[in-house]
Amino acid sequence: MTLIIVAIILLSFLLIATEKITNVNKAAIAIFAGTVGWVLYICYGTDFVMSQHYGEYASFLDSATSSSVVVKQFIAKRIFLPYVGEAAEIVLFLLSTMTIVEILNNNGCFDFLSQLLKTRNSKRMLWSLGIITFLISANLDNLTTTVMMITMMHEVVPSRRQRMIFGSAIVVAANAGGALTVIGNPEGLVLWNIGAVSATNFSMSLIIPCIIAWAIPTWMLGRMLPSRLDTEWVVMPYRGDDTNLNTWQRLLMLLVGIGGLWFIPTFHNITKLSPFLGALCVLSILWIVNEIFNHKLMNADQMIQRRTPRVLQYGVIQMMLYVMGVMLALGVVKETGATKMLWDFLQENINSVWIYGVIAGIVSSVLDTFATAMSFIQIKQNVVMNDIYYKVIAFCVMSGGNVLAIGSMSGIALLKMERMHIGWYFRNVGWKCVLGTVIGFMVLMMANI
Repeated sequence: MTLIIVAIILLSFLLIATEKITNVNKAAIAIFAGTVGWVLYICYGTDFVMSQHYGEYASFLDSATSSSVVVKQFIAKRIFLPYVGEAAEIVLFLLSTMTIVEILNNNGCFDFLSQLLKTRNSKRMLWSLGIITFLISANLDNLTTTVMMITMMHEVVPSRRQRMIFGSAIVVAANAGGALTVIGNPEGLVLWNIGAVSATNFSMSLIIPCIIAWAIPTWMLGRMLPSRLDTEWVVMPYRGDDTNLNTWQRLLMLLVGIGGLWFIPTFHNITKLSPFLGALCVLSILWIVNEIFNHKLMNADQMIQRRTPRVLQYGVIQMMLYVMGVMLALGVVKETGATKMLWDFLQENINSVWIYGVIAGIVSSVLDTFATAMSFIQIKQNVVMNDIYYKVIAFCVMSGGNVLAIGSMSGIALLKMERMHIGWYFRNVGWKCVLGTVIGFMVLMMANI
């Protein structure tokens, strides 16, 4: 049964990696793998429990008679539920932060960003987009940041080829910025939740490699652009779908939203509660401020329009379901004992964190970054706080996702929004990302040898 479960997960990962070919949604595949895996596990529950959790099961029985029903109750309460809790923590955090972005965007709190793009100098626009995206993605998820910035850029740059270059730079910046902090993407959040890294140590270790992995391909992309751009702007800056807020009100909401996200690591360190609770706290405060500022519009039933692109609304739900499915699927593989056997094999035959990182980077270029990162996180036994292993995996997985674009949800969003082909992306962007990755990887290696 272990072989069957592992085979199903591996087949699912293959389908996820070939989503562009099969056109089967990877979120659906991940959910299917997670649910079927646990159903098969519980069908042979007695064997798995006796081999992996004999002592815990004996304590659970407390002199009662063992039966198949009791085994299933033990699995449901003591084995399955903790994995659901871990996945729910990530999903609730994503839901909270994405709702925060929705509120800020609908109140025109990001309007000032579009003003920074009012230039015909291609290099200035490229670096403005990159720096803004890099900084925002360190606090918000990659997908939300990418779609928001591409939408903003789309309204300014009419040339499709130039949009493809700018969009690629946005994706690279979003992925690099997201890998810099524990709240920037789901992978970092998982590491933080399980106690594998601390927020400050994680960011300080990856700041230089991430900047290199972003800056080098961005500089090379700038050489593909003409010195002057043909741009177009709307006469008046966009002020939000459902707001008449003045400048100080929008700045206050931005401070509550983004400033609150910065406070989450401190909240976690003080309370030791899950980070998603801190995100929900920030969301609740921002929501109250939003209703106070917009009470007239709410009473008049005018808050009905949404500028947020459908690709973002659909992508957000898809990402949350995908995260849930992958974590459940890998959880059941871990419970079969297969990950421990794989880890023992790797330690005996390779035992090099740097080789693990290279393998993770190669895999993540075709497989989704989250699935790849979670696979390498799950196989490692005995979590050690701030182990270099986790930082190497986080950096390499992020960098690998930039090579073909299909390795990250932000890259897939770019391919869909600009109707780009993977071949064009790799010829013009992917190999540049490989160069930045190699240099960043060498810097990370020298800093930790």
